[in-house]
Amino acid sequence: MLSRAAQFAPFAALTGYEAVITETARLTNRKVELSADEKSALDEKIRSISDHIHLHPKINVTYFVSDKKKAGGEYFSCSGELKEIDDVYRRLVFMDKFYVFIDDVVSIEDVSGIDEVEG
Repeated sequence: MLSRAAQFAPFAALTGYEAVITETARLTNRKVELSADEKSALDEKIRSISDHIHLHPKINVTYFVSDKKKAGGEYFSCSGELKEIDDVYRRLVFMDKFYVFIDDVVSIEDVSGIDEVEG
């Protein structure tokens, strides 16, 4: 009875075809290139935050992560207290050891109010 049932089992003539179709259909975003003014403003925010790094400012960061399989990638946001700005590896390191590469950052918002104190 089992051998008879096996002959009616689904047959995948093109092994892996479904995975290829799914991967092709998956959408990615293009990385937005910041203008010189936007890069300058971002550098200024990082400098300002760096001056007060000992206070572990809380920031919101939006950054781009390249897709490993196809062109483009995805934007993510995270929030947390900043532990350090690593100049060697060019990354923002948070208290929970999560890090974001500075070159992938598209926006930073200081939610701890350090920028407003400097005014």
